[in-house]
Amino acid sequence: MKRIIALTLVLCVAGVIAASMGTARSAKAASTSTKAIDPSNFVSEITNPWLPMRPGTTMVYKGVKDGLPSVVTVVVTHDTKTIVGVTTTVIHDTLMLKGKVREQTTDWYAQDKAGNVWYFGEDTKELDANGNVISTEGSWEAGVDGAQPGIFMTGNPKVGQSQRQEYYKGHAEDHFKILAFHQKVTVPFGSFKTAMMTKEWTPLEPTVLDHKYYVHGIGMVGELSVKGPVEKARLVQITTW
Repeated sequence: MKRIIALTLVLCVAGVIAASMGTARSAKAASTSTKAIDPSNFVSEITNPWLPMRPGTTMVYKGVKDGLPSVVTVVVTHDTKTIVGVTTTVIHDTLMLKGKVREQTTDWYAQDKAGNVWYFGEDTKELDANGNVISTEGSWEAGVDGAQPGIFMTGNPKVGQSQRQEYYKGHAEDHFKILAFHQKVTVPFGSFKTAMMTKEWTPLEPTVLDHKYYVHGIGMVGELSVKGPVEKARLVQITTW
């Protein structure tokens, strides 16, 4: 399950095709076959106000994972990667537990003309306490071995919208649903009264459920597990470079 910038429903492919063609429909769109992806329908920057990804931005989250103090650093790079003809933005995530790097992930996102932010895959590595790679489970890339891209954030979010964010059968099947707006949330970065709350789950871990909080113009500010192992993350800092 995607941890940080790491949201049960098999969604309508026809709806996604319509979204990828630039329509405003978003309530039932989801991940879709790479054959339905039109690279000309994508733009060069990710400007969705609920999930902006401006190159040269670093976000730091602190919390708890696996019973240990955690720090997640998310770096939106100036690098790009072409996947199924779409130029994606490269994002690096680093998870530290009790001061040691335990996971490193490279994610690939892109935005279409309707404002939907698509997720095209991730290359993730789990490390042991000595820095050795012990697992790459959860890695996937759209167009490889049947993996399909998904919508990570809709261009026009509404309560009740549900999306499949990714699809690599048996390995990556995250979903999210928008639950509410105008939520009050306080994190070290600030206090907000108009956050959007979502729930995120995967059929691969049916006993796990997370809530995430997004703020317009900022992106994700908090994450909290509501079922399963205790996990939480709160935004503490945003810097640009």
